[in-house]
Order: sequence, then structure tokens, then C-alpha cells
Amino acid sequence: MAANLDLDPISRLIWESKYRAEGEHNIQDTWRRVAQAVASAEADPAIWSERFYRLLEDFQFLPGGRILAGAGTGKQVTLFNCFAMGVIEDSLDGIFQALKEGALTMQQGGGVGYDFSTLRPRGSRAKTVGGIASGPVSFMHIWDVTCATLLSTGARRGAMMATLRCDHPDIEEFIDAKRDPQALRNFNLSVEVTEAFLDAVRVGADWPLVFPKEKLANRVGEGEVLRDWPGYEHPVPCRVLKVVPARQLWHKIMRATYDVAEPGVLFIDRINRLNNLYYCERLYTTNPCSELPLPPYGACDLGSFNLTAFVREPFSPSACFDFAALTELVPLAVRFLDDVIEISRFPLPAQRQEAHAARRIGLGITGLADALIMLGLHYASEEARAFASQVMQSLCQGAYKASIDLAREKGVFPKFDREKYLAGPFVASLPEDIRKAISAHGLRNSHLLAIAPTGSISLLAGNVSSGLEPAFAWRYQRRLQLPDGSWALREVEDAAFRLWQRQRPGQPLPPAFVTATELDPEAHLTMQAALQVHVDNAISKTVQVPEDYLFAQFENVYWRAYELGLKGCTTYRPNPLRGAVLLPKAPPETHCCEVIREGD
Repeated sequence: MAANLDLDPISRLIWESKYRAEGEHNIQDTWRRVAQAVASAEADPAIWSERFYRLLEDFQFLPGGRILAGAGTGKQVTLFNCFAMGVIEDSLDGIFQALKEGALTMQQGGGVGYDFSTLRPRGSRAKTVGGIASGPVSFMHIWDVTCATLLSTGARRGAMMATLRCDHPDIEEFIDAKRDPQALRNFNLSVEVTEAFLDAVRVGADWPLVFPKEKLANRVGEGEVLRDWPGYEHPVPCRVLKVVPARQLWHKIMRATYDVAEPGVLFIDRINRLNNLYYCERLYTTNPCSELPLPPYGACDLGSFNLTAFVREPFSPSACFDFAALTELVPLAVRFLDDVIEISRFPLPAQRQEAHAARRIGLGITGLADALIMLGLHYASEEARAFASQVMQSLCQGAYKASIDLAREKGVFPKFDREKYLAGPFVASLPEDIRKAISAHGLRNSHLLAIAPTGSISLLAGNVSSGLEPAFAWRYQRRLQLPDGSWALREVEDAAFRLWQRQRPGQPLPPAFVTATELDPEAHLTMQAALQVHVDNAISKTVQVPEDYLFAQFENVYWRAYELGLKGCTTYRPNPLRGAVLLPKAPPETHCCEVIREGD
């Protein structure tokens, strides 16, 4: 029990600057506030408040940062970390309406994701008013300034995702948009890569860059193709405006990512094929950290189990993981996140409607690398991957069973279609007893699993390793925002390292102590792949690549990501232009797209 839990200095700083509400004297007060607020959605709040408090104590379960910061405070804020925004209509009214919706969402603390593919390419003439388009990247700069302006007023640190189709005529401008280190600093960028494009790269074919015919002036472009396009229910005729060698475009993506760590890549066809709601929605973008591919106005309702809290007798020959304790808490966590949907504010009515229609949640893990170290497992070992897969499988099956029980008690999510839902590839892979129960009783939540970056909440929990990332270093300096709004460097120490020093002072570190930069990229990818098979949303992961990694090797990282079944890939390679984000001695160059890509 944690009756008088004392926070270390960094955890206390994070608590005071991000999550402490007025009148709270310790972290237990925060847990009590959050538990009571979430339990207010229940018929018997007193009982569930105590149960939710038990879930939160000792940092066993870490709700998303917006929940910790906002639940029970009475502030006009959302409890959802991030949102995918609506389709941007290709008109001046439509563009600025979308900008307004994003500003309102960010004002209440939510990050935003947009697909800019609906905007006409630079230099094209509109079919109606005849104006010359400036292109999607030009409008992204307006979003960036808006986000920066909101930050200057004291709102939550901004985070935005911008995606663009790989066949949009402005894709080359989009790819190079972040080469200027001062440009689009509040955006993460990702290219929506289709399987047709990857096939064209493999065989060395040409690749047409296109745009919907009905949006363009007559006699523009040569030839037509049918394409899925955001804003349309069915494939539409698109004009071919330019043709480029597919390999040349692929190399351009890879070279920009190699040089400046952006854009990332989304395997968008796989994302849609594996979407549990494939039958009623099309996904074109994600939240800012890309662990949740979302439909228009979809939201992130996130929480993570801190795996280090379930390691018994760490560093000893008897070290083990308490699967029973984790399994017991999974139904509580699912219920907790489902109740958040009921009590949260929503900046826009469409966001409320979408959240209640699908009831998506994202239950995940953090502290994986530190838990592995405590258990004596090397991150790159087959044993570590098997253990991580077992944890995620247990979490997945427990979450689906809990959602079935909630459906029996409270009703299914409105978009549930029994026959079509059960035919989805991910649901088809679940054990037969779970599928039979879904058939009989339905589900409360369309999606249940996501592994998010947990930068701030992991620091709050004693600086356990973030998400499924390996530890960055055992001691390092990190740039943190102080309660008065200023920034300062603070030394932080990894939780597993700190525990080892306390238990074995002066003894050398065992082999399981391995940092992100000491691992081959293949170790990053195979760990992510071991978990992805048990995750119905997606995983936010940054593959660390050494500065001297050859470009040909680097390019293969993305092919391996696709071959391993991942839904996307993001890499980080230190370089003079970007610098390192977290450094042992020097201040980092930080913006929303840093290594941890934190969403809390």
C-alpha cells in the first residue's frame, strides 16, 4: 500500500507542473480526485471510487495525462489526449472551419491529427472560382502558427499530426517540409504509403501523382485513375498531374527521414484492413504520436499498465512477473477508461458523437524495458520478446473479456455489427471462447489496445522506461517545464538503474542493462512486431538508428517494418541538423516530434 508515498524530485516536479490540482498535498490526493471523478459515471460511485483508487495507487496503472490533469478539477478541458479532426473541405471556408475546430480542440488540451490530402496541389486552378491553390503545405504553416499562439497563452504543450497520401501531387514538398529546423515545429509528419506504391517501388515502376477530377479545372492533367480519397465513400476518378519513378519518391522519403527524422511512414492499407470497424469507416490519419489511427473526430482515451509494478523480487534469482495481479486489474482499467468517455468534455459535438458511437479506448503498457532488466532479460533476446508477447496477449484477452462483460451490463457500442465485426482479421484471430462471447453478448468498446509514448506519466512514476522503448540512458539531462512556465535542465535517473544501485551499490551492471542506442534497429522492430499482433489499434515506437548507420541499411529498416506486419515506422538518427533530443550533459533541441513523442 502507498499510504505515504514520497516522490523523488523529478516525479514531484512533474506532478506539481502538470498534474497537481489546487489544494492537493500529495499524489494520493490526485489519485483520489481522479478515482472519484471517473467513478461518478457509475450507479454506485462510492464502491467504484475505492476500486479505481486501488487501480491507480503505487503507479500500477497510469491514465493518460489529460485524465490525471483534468478529471475532477471542474476545468473546461477534455480528458482525451488527442483527436483526429474532420475532413478538410477544399475551400477557403472549409479550411478555416477546420482550423477553428483544431484551435478549439487544442485550447481544451487535446492534440490534433489532420489529413491534408483533400487540399488541391500548389499551382492548380479550382474548377469553381478559378483561384490558384497554394497547396496543403502552405496551409500547414497556418496551423503551426495557430498552435504556437495557443501555447503562448499557457495552454498544454501543442502536438499535431499531418499526413499526406503518397500519390498527392505535393508529396515531394511535404516530404522535405521539415528540412528547415524552424519550420512546422508543432507538427509530426507521416506519409500514407499504399501497398500499390510499395509494389511500384519493388518493380521500379512509374508512380502517378493525382487529385480528384471534380475538384480541378477542366483539361488539367493527362489520364485518369480511380483512387480512394478522403471525403469520398467510394473510389473516385482522379486526374494524373505528374508521374515520377516510384523508387525516386521512396528514396526521397527515406533520405528526408535519414537526415531530419521526418516524415514517418504509415502503412495505410494495412491500417484499414486490420481496423475492427473496417465495415463503417475509412482511416486516413492518426493522433499526433500515431498509436491510434482514427476516423474523423475520433479520440484517444489512453491508459498504461506500469509493468515494473508487477515485478516481484527484482534482480534476484527468484525474480518473476505477477501475471495474476495484472490480470486482476485489467477489467478495472477497461471500466475506468470506458467511464472516462461518459465524464469527459468534448471541444466539438462531432467528437462526442464519435466517441460514444465507437467507445474506442487504448489500454497499453509502459516500463517494459525496465521490467525486462529487473527480470534479467536482455531487450534483444528471444526470451524478452516472448515475455513481452505473453504480457500483451494476457492484456488483450483480458481487455476483450472485460468489454464483453461491460456490454452485458451497459450495452454494446452503437457501431457494433455482429457478423461484420467478427469477420474482421484482428477479431478473427482471437481465441474461440472470446469470439463466441462477442457473438452472444457484443462488446462495449470497438477497440481496446494501444501502446502510447508515456513520457511525462512515466517520469511521474519514478522515470520508468517509456512505453515499450528501451531506456535512453541510465542518467541524463532532460529539459523540463517548471511550474512557473520556465524551462530548465534536470538530471534524471532510470528507475531500474536506481533500484540496482540501491540494492547492489558499487556492483557492475549485468548484461540486461542495455540502452536504446546500444541496440540494433532490428531489435527495436522485432520487439514492436512481437506486441503488434496483440494490439488492435497501433503502437508508437521510435527506432533508434546510429548516426553512422549507412543509408542502404537505414532504408531496409522500413522494409523490415512492413515485412514484420507493423502499421507504421518512425526512426530517429542523431545528426547535426536535429541534434539529440535527450542528452547526458547538453540541453536538447526539443519540439513536439522528439524521441519520446509524448502525448501526455
